[in-house]
Amino acid sequence: MTDRPSPNPDQPHDLVGIGIGPFNLSLAALAHGIPGNPHPLAATFYEQRPAFHWHPGLLIDGASLQVPFLADLVTLADPASPWTFLNYLRSRDRLFPFYFAERFHIQRAEYDAYCRWVTDQLPGLHFSHQVDAVRWNPERQLFEVDFTQLDTHGEAEALGRAYTRHIALGIGTEPFIPDPLKPLADAETVPVIHSADYLHHRRQLLEAEHITVIGSGQSGAEIFLDLLRARPAGHEKLHWLARTHAFAPMEYSKLGLEHFTPDYSRYFHALPEHVRDELVPHQWQLHKGIDADTIAAIHDELYRRTLHGGWPDTTLTPGVHVRTAGRLANTRVELHLEHTQQGTRTRLTTDAVVLATGYRERPLDRILTGLAPHIRRDTGGRPRIDEHFRLELDPTVTGNVYVQNAERHTHGVGAPDLGLAAWRSATILNNLTDTNAYPLPQRTAFTTFGLTLQNTPKIPHQHPGLIPLVQGN
Repeated sequence: MTDRPSPNPDQPHDLVGIGIGPFNLSLAALAHGIPGNPHPLAATFYEQRPAFHWHPGLLIDGASLQVPFLADLVTLADPASPWTFLNYLRSRDRLFPFYFAERFHIQRAEYDAYCRWVTDQLPGLHFSHQVDAVRWNPERQLFEVDFTQLDTHGEAEALGRAYTRHIALGIGTEPFIPDPLKPLADAETVPVIHSADYLHHRRQLLEAEHITVIGSGQSGAEIFLDLLRARPAGHEKLHWLARTHAFAPMEYSKLGLEHFTPDYSRYFHALPEHVRDELVPHQWQLHKGIDADTIAAIHDELYRRTLHGGWPDTTLTPGVHVRTAGRLANTRVELHLEHTQQGTRTRLTTDAVVLATGYRERPLDRILTGLAPHIRRDTGGRPRIDEHFRLELDPTVTGNVYVQNAERHTHGVGAPDLGLAAWRSATILNNLTDTNAYPLPQRTAFTTFGLTLQNTPKIPHQHPGLIPLVQGN
């Protein structure tokens, strides 16, 4: 729903959300009709795009979420909410078909449709509104949020300002392109595109004689499989390259998944900064590996193409990184590759490149320039974020700035995970309202992450015999 700004712009909001992706949409859904709150929360959310779309360039036919459907916008905090995925199915008269389909992991396109169903009905969402600046007004003890309302062509139509007691940043991530490949991606002759735009360029890619996919994660695997299925047997002409030492499966064991629980988020947050920084890179397989079913599907497709003799014209090489890259006569791309373990180098000439090189958090400083003097930072210059997902600000700022999916350095690998969206939103709203509107579980994992439980609630049913020792004993 694209609502017009309030006719009284000086009337302060309780909460302004910046960005409407899944995480701020979760917050908006839970903020709408908070249980036991007699006064509705005055919340409004701004989004630069004209409508909600979740990774539209990656909604490949058959591609599934890597989390169960219970990881919708609200269920794990409020299963009785009207905004659950099951209620979406009910509204579409699809509950019984879903029941018989027995799908715990739904397709990405269905998740996108569900989120758009929520945005079509939920009040307080303003699309085509670009937030330009955020400042603290010490006289009014409020945040000022300047925005530009855009027309259907994305051009400025009107300027506006909102006042709010609190802010929630959900500006999401942006495609990451390694430095050696940036000049290629900026040109227009030979298709060198990020996986985020894959479906928009799929037809053009399939017309290329030889295609190279770079990236070992789920997106790279899905795109390689989609291209493979679309190419004739014996004439595939596909390369798949990855920096990782293997096309590795994602960690999906039951206890491994407990790294995506509130218990682990609290444990990680309590660790020293240098330990957190050392830990995150080693946990790549928790969130950057490939779904085992996708790996199996790729192998099955490759194997099927050997049934009548010969091998498919494909090359899958892990442990490789691109040193440099350039164009050949504006019609082809030359990649200079190095194998990490062998120490060998070679050149690969290709007609198109898909960069499945992932995403990076959008820097908060771009939008918080006006608050920069108030933000407390760690030794790496990153914003400090407390256990309630608030930026640590100096005491002169009495309002809170909450962040969503910008806290991996403080809360761990679960920051971008859809399964923690509802819990994080409920944590934010409980803190904002200073209530227990959404009672949250004290314990969420069988694993006890550490010998001491700093800054965490008491976990029930835990062995009482763990006695902390004084250092040196």
